[in-house]
Parts: sequence; C-alpha cells; structure tokens
Amino acid sequence: MSGTELVVGVDGSAGALAAVRWAARVARERNLGIRLVRALPGLPALYPRNDPGYEQLLAAATGESRALLAEARDAVSGVRVETVLRPEQPADALVAESADAAMVVLGTPGLRPLGRILLGSVTVALSAHARCPVAVVRPHAGEDEPPAEGPVVVGVDGSPASEEAIATAFEEASWRGARLIAVHCRRDGWWDAGERAGQYGHELLAQRLAGWQEKYPDVAVDREVVAGRPAERLLDFADRAQLLVAGSRGRGGFSGLALGSTSQALMSYALCPVVVARPRAK
Repeated sequence: MSGTELVVGVDGSAGALAAVRWAARVARERNLGIRLVRALPGLPALYPRNDPGYEQLLAAATGESRALLAEARDAVSGVRVETVLRPEQPADALVAESADAAMVVLGTPGLRPLGRILLGSVTVALSAHARCPVAVVRPHAGEDEPPAEGPVVVGVDGSPASEEAIATAFEEASWRGARLIAVHCRRDGWWDAGERAGQYGHELLAQRLAGWQEKYPDVAVDREVVAGRPAERLLDFADRAQLLVAGSRGRGGFSGLALGSTSQALMSYALCPVVVARPRAK
C-alpha cells in the first residue's frame, strides 16, 4: 500500500459501520491511519442560497453529518483517526480522497433475496474511477464480522486489469499471512477444448505469477484452472476465502471508463470482502 491511511466512506448505515470496523482491523495490523469521509448532502434546489431557510438547512445537514462522523469515530480504537466533511457528491468526494490513500473502504446497503448485495451508485463509481484499490465490505448477520481466516483469491485472465489484481492480491496475502489462490477460468469451445485450453491456462498462470512469487516468497500460491463463467467460479472459491481480489475491467475493456460485469457480479454476491484493484495514483 502506497498511502498511509485507509479512507472509509461514512453514511450512517449499518453497512458503513461494518466497513469502519473492518478498516480499523486492517489499519491496526499495518500501522496505518483511518480517514473517515462524509459528503455533505446537497440541499434541495427549491432552497437557493439567498433563501432565508438556506442557512438553517445547511446548519442542520452539517450538524447531522458531524454526528455521523463522531459515531463512526467511536467505532474505531487503536489507530490514528481523522474525520473529513466534504461539500461534493459522495462519489466525487471519495474519488478525490483516493488520490493519496492506501485503500478506500465502502460498506454496502442491505441484501436482496438470494443473498445479493444491492450495489449503490457510489460503490460502482468508486470501483471504476478510484486512484487506489477499493474494498467493498458485505453486511453480515447480527454482529458477525467479515471472515478473518482463509485464503486470498484472485482471478487471472492476462488482461492489464488482472495484472493490477495480481499485484494487490500478493500484497494482501503477504500482509495477512494467507495462502493465495490464483484462478484462471477457461471457456471451452469446439476450437479450443479440453486439454489444450487447460494447458494454456496453466502456462498463463505460470507466466503472470512468476515475478510476483519472487517478490513475495512468503506467499504460498495455489494455481487453479477451471472451466466456466469467471464470476460463477470465482464465487465458488470466495465461499471459503477471507478476501477476493478482482480487476476493475475484464479482458478487452477500456481502463478507467467503467466497471466490468464480472467485478460487479463478485461485489454483488461474494460472501467475503471484495477488493477491486485500481491503477495507483502517480
């Protein structure tokens, strides 16, 4: 991690508080600080700045936002904490804060049937445009915390986005003292089926992981070549993982313009926290 702080979005939800607690655990382990960020909600258009009620509404919104930041701060112990109130829209505020952050951590709204997370626009925007990795922490039942044991899982497809994911996954596995499972998902077709496709997958993993295994000799790596849709197979591995790392775009995507469908599926359904790797700020 290149920054010295984890940035956590605060919106007053139970999911955001779970993200604050998860970030605090990571920060304590890595001697990092935490920056709690709240975007000041925009006032209704029917209250222009020269309206007599504008200042009252602004004061009320500011007071509420400061109270939410104080509540989030009370959930953190043992680390340096800074609170920031910004006037922009939430996505804009967090993208700006990501420029010098080690990671942005977001909670998620409630669950839909079948365990799907209802991704918000801020989560999607940050995962596509942040200038550091973005962790999305899923709400768990009752007071249960996200898993702290198990492997780190990363998908590898040879794209630039998966290269960013590999770098982030090795770093996370090293910090956590965890085994890394690198997964390549192949789609068999009549032109490239069976043994040939499997051989290609193993060769791809060997090539993409070689330099990283030299840099992180403490990380034990399992290489898995499986058939099927990438999101479905990665979710199978995520069921027993403590962290799932994904690239922000799949093969052939345009970096930074949008969030790939596989990454969205992983964030929507994974039982463990998901880190979306992003190109680091220069």
